[in-house]
Amino acid sequence: MIFNRNAPAQALYVHWPFCPYKCHFCPFVALAGHDSFMGQYHQALSDEIKIFSRSWRQTAPISTLFFGGGTPSTYPDELLSELFVTLRQSFIFEEKSEITIEVNPGTVRLPDQLILWKSLGINRLSIGVQSLKDDVLKSLNRNQRAADVLTLIEVAKDLFDNISIDLILGLPGVSSDEWKTLLDTVVTFPLKHISIYFLTVHEDTPLYFKVKKEQIILPPDEDMVELYHWSCAFLIAHGFEQYEMSNFARPGFSCKHNQAYWEHVPYKGFGLGACSFDGQARFENDKRLLPYIEHASLGSITTYSELLTERQLFTERLMLGLRCAKGLSLKSVGNLLDNNEDFEKFCAKISILKQESLLYETNGHLMLTARGLVVENQIIIRLL
Repeated sequence: MIFNRNAPAQALYVHWPFCPYKCHFCPFVALAGHDSFMGQYHQALSDEIKIFSRSWRQTAPISTLFFGGGTPSTYPDELLSELFVTLRQSFIFEEKSEITIEVNPGTVRLPDQLILWKSLGINRLSIGVQSLKDDVLKSLNRNQRAADVLTLIEVAKDLFDNISIDLILGLPGVSSDEWKTLLDTVVTFPLKHISIYFLTVHEDTPLYFKVKKEQIILPPDEDMVELYHWSCAFLIAHGFEQYEMSNFARPGFSCKHNQAYWEHVPYKGFGLGACSFDGQARFENDKRLLPYIEHASLGSITTYSELLTERQLFTERLMLGLRCAKGLSLKSVGNLLDNNEDFEKFCAKISILKQESLLYETNGHLMLTARGLVVENQIIIRLL
């Protein structure tokens, strides 16, 4: 199965898997100690992009390009400049397309690297802050300091108007008061966007084994849920709009790239382990570095593909729609269900969830209440 050549994708993702270190909580395709392969990987990535663009019929300009990782801020300057030439020769971009690069504090040459990125057209920085407690980050093998964050933002604010940071809620060693102090600090930064993610313990990560051996004790879930609700209210009170469960933005600065995922529209990913969706099928690239490098020039790096059933498409649109502040269109749900009887059954379930104060409806859109946000998975199961 191949990506539909007529799919109206306007979102591109580029994966840079190399890292100077790997955090103990990281489940992603990220490689530490493999920098000697950067040049070969860059060539393979360029080949993949060129081969795809030759067969794909672009029907609309690209509105968003996202460099994720790994640690994209370690992409060598000369190679990154070459990749942008390839991208702009391969695709038509909107004049004001959103181009994001993920950045780990302490991995950027200031200000030279930022100046280069801006000259290439990058206009949004997504900075992995996670915490401003040096000892907590060190215990999780995240080799950055609060000073690195402050210096990076201070320099970047004069070059980039759109700066976002990621924070992790529930890190061991961070009290509720310390978390509140963290948010009180970051709202003073020149930020347009803040993402707050609950700490997730993924299997086979160093964090997983430490928690299993009780070398690390995580805070109680109920405390984190309460702190999450406090955080939402706090950020809203400081001028941020919550447009998705984990994401808050100044008016007009919601992340276009993430919205493409949540709105379940086609997107194309390039690179090691990158995922794509053409509107009907999902694809995943090889996660093994050497096979990816070897096969990219042959156009044969997809190792998994799946044509989604109508029920799978319905389930995903339900899950993604409910995560967003604008909610899920009941009309769109009706279009996905087979008949009026199924829709009536669905509406009956909604009525019960409304009575339990887990859902509410506004202008034909279904939304999660504050209480419903933290039990989203259970709500989806009940609706299905």
